[in-house]
Amino acid sequence: MNSAQQLFDRALLRKRRTRAADSLAHHDFLLDRSAQDFAERLSAIQREFAICAVVGAHTGRVAERLSRLPKVGTLVQTESIMALAQRLIRPSVVCDEETLPFADQSLDLIASALSLQLVNDLPGVLAQMRRALRPDGLLLVSMLGGDTLCELREAFMTAEAEIEGGASPRVAPFGDVRELGALLQRAGLALPVADRDIATVSYATPIALMAELRAMGAGNVLFDRKRSMLKRTTLMRACEIYSERHGDARGRVTATFEIITLTAWAPHESQQKPLAPGTADTRLASALGATEYSAGEKASFGVKPVGDKKRAG
Repeated sequence: MNSAQQLFDRALLRKRRTRAADSLAHHDFLLDRSAQDFAERLSAIQREFAICAVVGAHTGRVAERLSRLPKVGTLVQTESIMALAQRLIRPSVVCDEETLPFADQSLDLIASALSLQLVNDLPGVLAQMRRALRPDGLLLVSMLGGDTLCELREAFMTAEAEIEGGASPRVAPFGDVRELGALLQRAGLALPVADRDIATVSYATPIALMAELRAMGAGNVLFDRKRSMLKRTTLMRACEIYSERHGDARGRVTATFEIITLTAWAPHESQQKPLAPGTADTRLASALGATEYSAGEKASFGVKPVGDKKRAG
């Protein structure tokens, strides 16, 4: 894949995450949120997962949390940044999230928290995960969604339009819950579910928010980003707009982080399947306690059917 076909500069992402390796553990609040959510979801499932993988280990928070569950057995992690992998306590493999090292049908569970929103071929990654899962194996993924940092995106777009006569992309265009849910089916996974969680975080200033994003290694890695230095006047105007539109009574500003969580299973004959059309035992009208009418039959609801409406004039 050449750069013209890529949305994200993965080499730059690795460079920034390597630079942030020492500070990342102090800014893992979103990862903690996802790890806790994963643990709660797995606790509600009445089965064991003997061989498990965490794709995108970060600081090891997800593996640490899942390892406390008795139903989670052997657990291996992948991490694309050597500086982070060297800090992990549990077994790990250094590899890019876009090229996974697992054999077909080798895993009972794959969990990935906040690591896949910046891959260039998400359908391909999900297909790799589908192949790596054993029949009836579980996929559990969280990603940042499209509402993430919407305030920052708005402030920069407005400021650049005012001062420079046009806006450049500065915040990644993450997917929405419907699009991501559809990708699970496209990958051949069964029983797909997608839901969203909104985290609203308060910062002293917009600059404080940007400093935390840098500490997360989460700067702009879009290939189409503007390569020249950001003008100070544009930055200051963006901060003014941010504070004016998204400031609170205490003089702080808020930032939105949308976390989309995807769950799905590798197909297995034991899983529930929808009935084929026309094979249901109970009619919908009976279940709802309603009267059923055949096609074209007029119901006496005190309202004329649309087809009987007279045209004006």
